[in-house]
Amino acid sequence: MKKTTLLAVMICCSMASNNLQAQEYWDKIKAEKSTLEIDKGFINVSTKSFQLKLLKSSQTVAALSPATDKTFDFTPGERLSIRDKDGLYQLGDINFRIKDATGAWKNYSSAAKRASVKELSVSGTTLAAADLSNTFPAGTPLSVKRYYEDKNGDLVMRFEITNTSGAAIEIGALGIPMVFNNILEGKSLDETHAHNVFFDPYIGKDAGYLEVKRLSGHGPALLLLPEENMPFEAYRPLLDDATPRSIVFEGFHEWMPLSKAYAENEWKSAEQWNTPSSTVLESGASKNFSLKLVLVDEIKNIQKTLIEKERPLAIGVPGYVLPQDVDGQLFLQYKKAVKSFKIEPEGALAIEAKGKNDKGYFQYKVNGKKWGRARLTVTYEDGLQQTINYKVIKAEKDVVADFGHFSTTAQWFDEKNDPFHRNPSVISYDYETKKQVSQDSRVWIAGLSDEGGAGGWLGAIMKQLIEPNKEEIVKLEQFVDKTLWGGIQYNTADTLKYGVKKSVFYYEPTLMPEGTYSKDVNYKTWAAWDKKGSDDPGRSYNYPHVAAAHWTMYRLARYHKGLVTNHSWDWYLKNAYETSIAMTTLAPYYAQFGQMEGTVFLLILKDLKTEGYTEMANNLEAKMKARADHWRTLNYPFGSEMPWDSTGQEEVYMWSDYFGYNDKAKITLDAILAYMPTMPNWAYNGNARRYWDFLYGGKLSRVERQIHHYGSALNAIPVLEQFRKTPEDFHLLKVGYGGLLGGISNITEDGFGPSAFHSYPETLRIDYLSGDYGSGFFGYAVNTATFITNEKDLGWLAFGGNLKEKGDEVEVEITTAAKSKVFIGAKKMWLTLDAGTFNKVSYNTKTDEVKITLDPKTAYTPDAYLRIDKEVKLPYEKVRGAYKIALKTKAIQIKL
Repeated sequence: MKKTTLLAVMICCSMASNNLQAQEYWDKIKAEKSTLEIDKGFINVSTKSFQLKLLKSSQTVAALSPATDKTFDFTPGERLSIRDKDGLYQLGDINFRIKDATGAWKNYSSAAKRASVKELSVSGTTLAAADLSNTFPAGTPLSVKRYYEDKNGDLVMRFEITNTSGAAIEIGALGIPMVFNNILEGKSLDETHAHNVFFDPYIGKDAGYLEVKRLSGHGPALLLLPEENMPFEAYRPLLDDATPRSIVFEGFHEWMPLSKAYAENEWKSAEQWNTPSSTVLESGASKNFSLKLVLVDEIKNIQKTLIEKERPLAIGVPGYVLPQDVDGQLFLQYKKAVKSFKIEPEGALAIEAKGKNDKGYFQYKVNGKKWGRARLTVTYEDGLQQTINYKVIKAEKDVVADFGHFSTTAQWFDEKNDPFHRNPSVISYDYETKKQVSQDSRVWIAGLSDEGGAGGWLGAIMKQLIEPNKEEIVKLEQFVDKTLWGGIQYNTADTLKYGVKKSVFYYEPTLMPEGTYSKDVNYKTWAAWDKKGSDDPGRSYNYPHVAAAHWTMYRLARYHKGLVTNHSWDWYLKNAYETSIAMTTLAPYYAQFGQMEGTVFLLILKDLKTEGYTEMANNLEAKMKARADHWRTLNYPFGSEMPWDSTGQEEVYMWSDYFGYNDKAKITLDAILAYMPTMPNWAYNGNARRYWDFLYGGKLSRVERQIHHYGSALNAIPVLEQFRKTPEDFHLLKVGYGGLLGGISNITEDGFGPSAFHSYPETLRIDYLSGDYGSGFFGYAVNTATFITNEKDLGWLAFGGNLKEKGDEVEVEITTAAKSKVFIGAKKMWLTLDAGTFNKVSYNTKTDEVKITLDPKTAYTPDAYLRIDKEVKLPYEKVRGAYKIALKTKAIQIKL
């Protein structure tokens, strides 16, 4: 791993509330009194699957290792000698909130003030047990005993809670801290991938679970399941744990089976994933709450393991982001039949039973009826409840149209006397105040560059790639000529030509007229770059945005008639090329890392080859190969300016795959899949891990797991690319399509694209700043496609279309916004249109014949350009490798 850059150090500093660096926090923790009494020794026990090491004093977990790899520890045991203080959570701790005599909620925690627990005698399958009463204040009306038990080789952690008072007690909150080793502080990329984990929650009540996976993506993975009275109701961040959160530590959370006391207080303004609940313990009564820990040999077998452990399994098609014109499918498998469904809000979904298939799956048709979040509660005949959280959106074409309109109207900035020459442009937007953001202490937000400032115009331009609108394009042409070319991007004939500035907005009051800068904005921060800093072309991450803008305008000019008129197609393609080269020459340090949207460089290369621009293509390919050759020397080649980052994974995979570096492509894909899960909740399904960019592109600024930040749609690019190579791997399609639709899931009903959705239960809403959303929309725009597959357990499925079986023919009506790409898994056939749109595609399972139906011509698209990656002969002229098909006033059907 490279040495941490100044920017990364600054980023760490900005996260600490008291302006101390993360290391100073660690030093502060080290200086505190040790209270866990490590010197008293350990208890070592084991099951068939696990080796468990407990502290004698607390019987909290000191280490948890798979029996097959005793050198690996799922917990942060390596930091036990530092994190042995009061208030620092360990696996095995418990938190609860009960009502006191006045009726107010009162908190209790076994971690708050450490004291030796009372060891209990054990027998049979009980491995260790303790009474935790000493860890709670005197007079606590509940007693808690904790048991570690062997259940058929799996590990059960059980808490027995007894009401020792003379009156009934309401437990309004109960939480079990999930303390696993996601602390990356001070480690190289090699070390983090060898020793660390990330974890993802399915907050699905009795069917919920937690996945704990190594950063490498290699097994075994750890799966936590409800065992007794442990529905996964809520997932609370443990912000009271003093372990310093930063870019190298996301923080810990707790699994909550009861959450009413928080929902009534700290979370009262947010709509929770599940209905908050509490439980009442009568005087003298006891109740058990337990979790089961199981091992899974590899990540893609998590769902298989759920079935083996007799847990409910849900599979949604195309996922849990549900466009209103799509006939979604839901497959449920459990040992008991479904008793009932409950839909909240009422009428948000329509669900229709379709029978049980021969593989044991109950099949349902699901349609989204009301825009917004929707919760489906499934009650099985044994009383078990499973919640599946959907996000209902408009038809994809309408979502995209709304986004384009909002971007080029509400976000359209055209102040004639703007001193920073940002007019005209699509500028950042604050959805809470309904105002454009022309000033921000993070100057890039208002400065049209970096991800957080370029996001607005990048998204608006990428929208045109899939759903071009002449009126919007006219505005964007003005942006190119007056603001991008010669403003954001240098256009003078000197060494800086094609370089991209870090920001066109800057803070330098001595150069500007009095009153230029708002007194309401705090510019006394590292992020308020001066003019010299803002003019710097040395940050490579700014180049893909500009390259993507030129490339998109090239595609529109080349394959449509009259959509783009301010420059010729070749001007745009050459500018895209020159921007790509300039990144490697003017920003060489950062260019050594994978870039977000780096896929655009490969798309540019392919078009240079298509156009016969051999010299430029060879030069660009050589520049990119030099970068890929460097990545090939690294064990984990997707580092960045951050100590750990997922930014570069998309581009690293794409170039590694292109140059045949299959080992590095696989390593990258495995890492992507390690923290991009598939589960029955729209927020986490296909959600790539990102937890610090609210600091740099958000309005509510904090370290927090982001829901469908731009990483989801970008990392979907390599996942779906790999699926086309291995269409039998259904896991890839579920994950990739979850990320793809996640990329547009947060767009509001009126078309605003936010940076991401906040996962903390106190918030659970979009961030109000547009920020870096454009990078995510890039991922959606270049990757949106329809996938038709015959899954061995579920039958024929369509992701991105409505499928009907008519005898031997499988027919799919295309529902994506672009309607320009279709993959037929049975034939490994990839159909793409440079212009024109698919209406339907059908496949005959008996004759192997494919038929496509193309939509009628439009004013700007008289011809379709069809590419097929198989040897197919059609009676049409081939132009630049594509069949040029004259469209008609009515749809036309073509047999392949």
